[in-house]
Amino acid sequence: MVMPEGGWLRALSYMRHRLLRIPDAPHRIARGIGCGIFVSFLPLFGLHFFLAAGAAWLIRGNVVAALLGTAFGNPVTFPLIAVVSVELGHLLLGTGVDGVPALQILTAFAQAGDEVLRNIWAIFSPEPTQWQRLSRFFFGLFIPYLVGGILPGLACAFAGYCLSLPIIGAVQTLRRKRMRDRAERLREAAAARQDGPQA
Repeated sequence: MVMPEGGWLRALSYMRHRLLRIPDAPHRIARGIGCGIFVSFLPLFGLHFFLAAGAAWLIRGNVVAALLGTAFGNPVTFPLIAVVSVELGHLLLGTGVDGVPALQILTAFAQAGDEVLRNIWAIFSPEPTQWQRLSRFFFGLFIPYLVGGILPGLACAFAGYCLSLPIIGAVQTLRRKRMRDRAERLREAAAARQDGPQA
């Protein structure tokens, strides 16, 4: 579940390769990356791809880069993102930490998802719905996570944009130069072949 099939280095190398080969302007690609990073800080699991694509489309960023940027939120970084966001959210909202303990965030999300499914099933069965159990999750964890994820998400998105913009620009310039040099070599080789038989 946590380790990519080819290992983390191979996964990161593949994503770097894909990002640097996107045929778009560097500022659009960097905007997309920023959108993907920002969305990774929101507790809307399962919607990150859609939100990143929508945000990139709204600010005229590259949608593919946004989808790849969501990989900033991964099994390695999510625990840190979750703890920082929840703690900051409680601090901003002034609610203290009387909600779900930070170390049980992922378990709480899984239990809340299970509770939602049970309540939906209860609508069509004789079992009673029990939405009140979700209120502790919603106000003690989800809202603080949502509010607390905005500031670090914006900071990391801005940093991702600023870091990726010059790198992507430099790589694209280097690729164009290599392509021009290769085309020039091919022209010279073709001219040499044509001049050979005449001599």
